[in-house]
Amino acid sequence: MHCDVLRVDPFHPDPDLIVRAARNLQAGGLVAFPTETVYGLGANALAEDAVARIFAAKGRPATNPLIVHVASIADAQALSADWPDSAECLAARFWPGPLTLVLPKASCVPDLVTAGGPTVALRMPAHPVALALLRASGLPLAAPSANRATELSPTAAEHVLRGLAERIDLLLDAGPTTGGLESTVLDVTTDPPRLLRPGLATLAALEAVIGSIERTTREASAQPARSPGQMRRHYAPRTALEVASHSRRRVEELRQQGLRIGWLTHLDTGDGPGDLGILLPADPVSYSAQLYAALHRLDDAGLDRIVVERPPAGDDWLAVHDRLRRAAE
Repeated sequence: MHCDVLRVDPFHPDPDLIVRAARNLQAGGLVAFPTETVYGLGANALAEDAVARIFAAKGRPATNPLIVHVASIADAQALSADWPDSAECLAARFWPGPLTLVLPKASCVPDLVTAGGPTVALRMPAHPVALALLRASGLPLAAPSANRATELSPTAAEHVLRGLAERIDLLLDAGPTTGGLESTVLDVTTDPPRLLRPGLATLAALEAVIGSIERTTREASAQPARSPGQMRRHYAPRTALEVASHSRRRVEELRQQGLRIGWLTHLDTGDGPGDLGILLPADPVSYSAQLYAALHRLDDAGLDRIVVERPPAGDDWLAVHDRLRRAAE
């Protein structure tokens, strides 16, 4: 299969190119597109045959549900059998944006989207290209990250092409994404709401709107999972990865064994991390934005292992810790 790559302005995408991508989706095709978090792989969420192509392209297990992207709150309500006050408050505050809400699904949502479960994960993305595509297609789009299952999420078009170039129909290339990590997923069918995946919408910001949230994220022991992002190993580079405190010492130890080691750290020691190292910012927002791009770069370097300095503790770093823990499994 040949993948057409259309370069679009991230802020003012060419309407003709958006319409071309939208028609592809309306015909049952697969289109990769940028969101403010990572690149997504979209298909018509109401067409089971199109959704099945997502699972096949990614090699994704059928027990792992998909997030459905919508163009408006009204579109989300049409896909949900119930819209509680918590959903109304959160959508009004955080949409468009990196927050996914898990709600009881409407009958129009195919079981394949929800892995046979009774709930559906919904979000309204903030990226101008994603919103333009949703509006032009007139469809809700099932759209997981545009990568092979369990591998690193893509934050640039080249990351998408590396894994899916021969498996999808079209890619809207709008340059690198800004957020860098996936959306926060919150189950609002429970009381209190339960965090299923930490992400760019912080717990402090969410709790300021709706009060207490159950913070204990769990692995998807029951099948099907209620949300994506709960597999034990996920968001992982091909290269073995470990997280360590005092990582400089660990890197030196492994290099003395003759191994090629990549080093990812947020601690500026003054002399830099060296040729096979990357220094990331020490604040959680900037670190999150650059994490996957840095891991892609190290993953392509032919290394024996990647060592990551353990990030600081605290809720602001919760999403980073979650991704690194799953990548190190």
